[in-house]
Amino acid sequence: MSNDEIFAAAYREHYWAVSRYVARRLRGRADEVEEVVAEVFTVAWRRRADLPSTPLPWLYGVARNCLANAVRGQGRRRRLVDRLGNDEAAHARHIAAGPDTEAPGAWVHEALDRLSPADQEVLRLAAWEELGADEIAVALGCGSRAAAMRLHRARNRLRAEIDRLRPPVAAATAPADATPREDDRHV
Repeated sequence: MSNDEIFAAAYREHYWAVSRYVARRLRGRADEVEEVVAEVFTVAWRRRADLPSTPLPWLYGVARNCLANAVRGQGRRRRLVDRLGNDEAAHARHIAAGPDTEAPGAWVHEALDRLSPADQEVLRLAAWEELGADEIAVALGCGSRAAAMRLHRARNRLRAEIDRLRPPVAAATAPADATPREDDRHV
């Protein structure tokens, strides 16, 4: 199979997986998703001779880099707009959230947001993209053992953040009158 055919097969097979990967990380900025995905496959086209036999983890690694470039570019644009004094609030585009707008499971996202970007990414690769440690290693550009250790540590940190955010269960479920009755006491 030629490099062009290998690229075409990877594009057909993994376009939607890469699109979902990018969309989940851009949270609500759908206009940028197509641009980033196009950049991912542009890089893959240029490096089609380097495509591995299982290209999806490699494509996720390329997507990570393209997302980082997009985020940096967005930051530069935002700073430029701020310097020009042309912010969104001045044009009535600011939308205030209502009291009942918290999405189900928002506390999980809040706990995830409290983690470092590196921890967030390794957890997303495992949960959202359903990659194993070897595939995560390819996406992150590290060894399999390092990827497994990063995932283990990130899961522990997420568990600790969830425990901090979650109200204590024991206090909420204990009966109001927990004092022992007279005939239950042993003397």
